[in-house]
Amino acid sequence: MTPLRLTTAFWNYDRTMPLVDGRVAVEGCELDVKILRPELTFARAFGEAAFDVCELSFSNSVTAISKGGFPYDLISVFLSRSFRHSAIFVRTDRGIERPEDLRGRIIGLQEYDMTAAVVVRGMLRDARGVEAHHIRWRVGEAERTKPIEFPTGRPPDGVEIELLPSGRTLESRLLAGELDAVIALRPPEAIKAGNPSIRLLFSDPTLAERQWYAQARIFPIMHALGVRRSLVTAHPDLPQRLYRAFFAAKAMALAELEIIQAPKITLPWPHAALAETRALMGDDPWPYGVAANRHVIEAQLRWSLSDGLQVRPVTIEDLFAPSFLES
Repeated sequence: MTPLRLTTAFWNYDRTMPLVDGRVAVEGCELDVKILRPELTFARAFGEAAFDVCELSFSNSVTAISKGGFPYDLISVFLSRSFRHSAIFVRTDRGIERPEDLRGRIIGLQEYDMTAAVVVRGMLRDARGVEAHHIRWRVGEAERTKPIEFPTGRPPDGVEIELLPSGRTLESRLLAGELDAVIALRPPEAIKAGNPSIRLLFSDPTLAERQWYAQARIFPIMHALGVRRSLVTAHPDLPQRLYRAFFAAKAMALAELEIIQAPKITLPWPHAALAETRALMGDDPWPYGVAANRHVIEAQLRWSLSDGLQVRPVTIEDLFAPSFLES
């Protein structure tokens, strides 16, 4: 039988590379893989559904599903996960010492609807009582790739959001004092240079993230795997075949972290870091499947709805095929 050829796009994670180098195969399929940074994959996937199987922004997928007509079904393979306490940077001259001090402040971010922003707001809401309407949001970067868009046509009641003119970075606005804080996926250059005017909100973000996980048991999902819906209709078992292959690739990546003889990771103690992580998060600190992540998915759906990013409330059943609901 001729293999089913699938155009595929994801980044070169340790948990995806076994699918690229041939150590893991998708049963009955041949993958035509493009290694792309996530933002490049997202632009093509959400703009033109360019791939059969690809990495997708979790937040943007929820919004698209709430609108209807989304060309992808999600598979409970979570290619990117991240805590985001380390993404909040504040000016040191504004009296911002605690997350609660963000009330009434002006915060800049690249996109209001990006998953990282949804996760930050969810954490602030659940753990600190800071609501989205307590903050004045400024959205933009030196170059914008898409306009602000709210599924309901406007932000939630009481939430102030303004689009910044292009041409200047959020960091430059933070340094100029136009912003009190920013949510950024990469540390500002000024932080690296030791500029005393800005700092991390959480002085020890890793400790804060560990403490939050110990309390909430939430390891946020950034990106999921999508498969073209028309292919699922034609090949109903394809999602499960993909799931098994991506699961095997992740298991291989975790096993390589345990190697002591000749470490595969360019760090001195990767096996120790794995042991420490497992002590907090269990044997599989990066679980796939709906059952193991149900409380995380439900929390993120709640955050998305509170942020005004759903036309209609989206449920877990809307996200995943029935065969995944107990996976």
